[in-house]
Amino acid sequence: MHEATQQILDHVVQVDPNQPEFIQAVTSFMASIDHLVDDLPQIVYHKVLDRMVEPERVIMFRVPWIDDDGQLQINRAFRVQMNSAIGPYKGGLRFHPSVNLSILKFLAFEQTFKNSLTGLAMGGGKGGSDFNPKGKSDNEVMRFCQSMMTELSRHIGEDTDIPAGDIGVGSREIGYLYGQYRRMKNRSVGILTGKGPSYGGSFIRPEATGYGLVYLSAAILEAKGKSLQGKTCLVSGSGNVAQYTAEKLLHMGATPISFSDSSGILIDPSGIDEKKLAFVKTLKNVRRGRISEYAQQFKEATYIPHNDSEDANPLWDVKADYAFPCATQNEINANDAKNLVANGISLVGEGANMPTTLEADAIFKEAGVLHAPGKAANAGGVAVSGLEMAQNSQKLQWTAEQVDTQLQQIMRNIYTSISQAAEKYSTKDNFVDGANIAGFLKVSDAMIAQGYV
Repeated sequence: MHEATQQILDHVVQVDPNQPEFIQAVTSFMASIDHLVDDLPQIVYHKVLDRMVEPERVIMFRVPWIDDDGQLQINRAFRVQMNSAIGPYKGGLRFHPSVNLSILKFLAFEQTFKNSLTGLAMGGGKGGSDFNPKGKSDNEVMRFCQSMMTELSRHIGEDTDIPAGDIGVGSREIGYLYGQYRRMKNRSVGILTGKGPSYGGSFIRPEATGYGLVYLSAAILEAKGKSLQGKTCLVSGSGNVAQYTAEKLLHMGATPISFSDSSGILIDPSGIDEKKLAFVKTLKNVRRGRISEYAQQFKEATYIPHNDSEDANPLWDVKADYAFPCATQNEINANDAKNLVANGISLVGEGANMPTTLEADAIFKEAGVLHAPGKAANAGGVAVSGLEMAQNSQKLQWTAEQVDTQLQQIMRNIYTSISQAAEKYSTKDNFVDGANIAGFLKVSDAMIAQGYV
């Protein structure tokens, strides 16, 4: 690694030694950008990389709320405002017990370059809380969201920072957050995206991340003379991203055969068709149930409970053509990657953020697997969030067809950007490098143009 990038990475490890996810994200990014240091000396002179790895602002606060038993509960919440060089901070809120500063910094760092790839004027940010909405009543979730927005409202705005949803934050939570903002500020403006279409949201937003993942994957395959038609696909997760990835795969003639959640994995070798997918949507979105119920309903499926002692996930040890990890970070380790390669997987499209470890990335690269990284492949969600911002600013609402057409064009543009950057600065079809480099170049140009901010 170049001396300049190695020094920055060493500094990150030194000052943030207890932030493994953030260090992992920076390490992967620096490995890609290393190719540019000698060709673009201005990024060293202006200390662009040094500034990029430091958030512009980190806000941490407590969230007190009352549970249904009348007991006061306290959670911790954050907002990481990473980089606003190309626009207001944009990125989701995550409600999950695992939320900590390391995870949110890594997500905000990745979000900066993901947003850059969309071509829209959005900077990078991320936030969330260690609050767990699972098992909570609607009233408890509402009281938590109202308390969180009471503090968060001080730090966001339609031209400053526009949060969205993420893991644990769906339409219910966005609605409660937005309602509290309106009540406090007496303003109906686009300070959140992912809103319901009835109160300023965009059509296709729930579907956008999954749809965009499949659109980008299809573009990569088309360039290789391949397609999704007739192919068997592994999908992890069972939330919005996984559901709509499976839905669009079905639309394009592929067959998804798996889902998962924190309790275990589901394999359905007969294929998950529209009827079975509808069952999953009701199970997860309405009843908030567990994926194990699928196997009780459809006897041809196999359910395998999660086992922490296993060093490989059995979901990734199933013969298939393409894999779409849509659950969470680092869900594919080195052993999983070896199993995927051994089972003939030729494309991995990341619906989650950083779902593959650095070791898994290297295995895919060595095996020649087409690897679409999350900052490009799952950019469809934030792309439609950007389109929602545009609709809000115009006080208009576009049709679902209009939004989907723009989403498809954005994902095609992302493919063009990352493939060209890979070929020019790295190696052909190295989409991990291509995504890092293409996203970085736009942000770095903006940072240099605006001086030392």
